[in-house]
Amino acid sequence: MSAAAVEHPCDGEPESLLETANSLMEQHPGYRVEIIGGVITVAPPPDGPHADALTTLMIPFLAAGLHGEETRVLQGIGLWLPGGPEDYAIPDLAVVDADRDEHLVENNCYDPAVFRLVLEVTSSNYNNDLRNKVAAYAEAKIPVYVIVDRKHGRVHVLTEPMGGGYDGHQVYAPGQTVALPDSIGAPVTLDVAELIRAGRRRT
Repeated sequence: MSAAAVEHPCDGEPESLLETANSLMEQHPGYRVEIIGGVITVAPPPDGPHADALTTLMIPFLAAGLHGEETRVLQGIGLWLPGGPEDYAIPDLAVVDADRDEHLVENNCYDPAVFRLVLEVTSSNYNNDLRNKVAAYAEAKIPVYVIVDRKHGRVHVLTEPMGGGYDGHQVYAPGQTVALPDSIGAPVTLDVAELIRAGRRRT
């Protein structure tokens, strides 16, 4: 993760953060640009194991029927955040209400009220997922936040958002299974070892 340098033209009004973020996305196709806590972050395209872990993750959600009439399982959908006037995030995976199009806020981002779960698979910017996004998603009252921490070989499940954090925080290691809260719309169980194995870089 890197904070983007913001340059303003000499004449006229300075660009807003949102304008700068959109400009960066145009200049760097494939990069993920977000504004969290009023700071623009730019992450390079994920590697192959990240994509493998994400696909492996989707399978149990789809098998549970969560990509149906009531909910949808989506990658890279924009989440408008209440932490700042232009804050938004793009989680790797989300379970959202099927009527999310009725809750479009701005800049292709949706009201946090339609998100039942957000999930991040860590990359080089793992501190952003483990710290900044914990506070941002909790403030947005996202009920379940799952982090597949590839660096440390663990899965975090955060529930019960309260202010700038989550009251519930469970950490799972390979050999354990994760039963996600039924509040996401259906029972889903994740195999930690399978996820960590999928996300491991091959040498």
